[in-house]
Amino acid sequence: MHHKIKQCGIIILAAGSSSRMGKPKQLLEFDGMTLLTRVSKMASQSKLYPVIAVLGANADLIQAHLDVPGLDIVLNENWVEGMASSLRKGLFSMNEMHPHVDGVIILVGDQPYTNNQHIEQLIDAQDKSGLPISACSYAGIMGTPALFHKTIFPELMLLEGDIGAKKIIEKRKQDVATVHFDKGVIDIDTVEDYENLRNEKE
Repeated sequence: MHHKIKQCGIIILAAGSSSRMGKPKQLLEFDGMTLLTRVSKMASQSKLYPVIAVLGANADLIQAHLDVPGLDIVLNENWVEGMASSLRKGLFSMNEMHPHVDGVIILVGDQPYTNNQHIEQLIDAQDKSGLPISACSYAGIMGTPALFHKTIFPELMLLEGDIGAKKIIEKRKQDVATVHFDKGVIDIDTVEDYENLRNEKE
């Protein structure tokens, strides 16, 4: 069966408390803007619609620094549960506001090297393969950014705890078209991660 996507939206997961960082990593500066503004702008400049950012911890503070035209912001009040709650909240909001969306790309706020080329490659890989999922591969794993056809939405809605879409990607390896993204392995969880990123940039 060839899974066709007519309208693909984007969900940006940015509700975590950055406990290992000690301050909101969504507001860390990279390339002259905050990490979250950067990924939100990139997503909004893609041809995809809608683009939803899911905020949770420190939402007021983060929203005050997030001025991106065309970005829908939703609040996940259960952010303490972990990533799965933000994924469910984003999907639920998208289904409510845009029920005809039949594909979604999941982005996270702390992969600084994500760009629109990766989004285009995910769409292309899914379209050419007809598989219900396309995901980025790096360091021997498959993960975000990742694209899901609506037939996978019910499974995403069943995720619980601090588990992201990666669990479903791993479970359904035979249903996944992959896109290489070597720098996808770089995400920012600790102060050390951020220092390394800044040093690399310089």
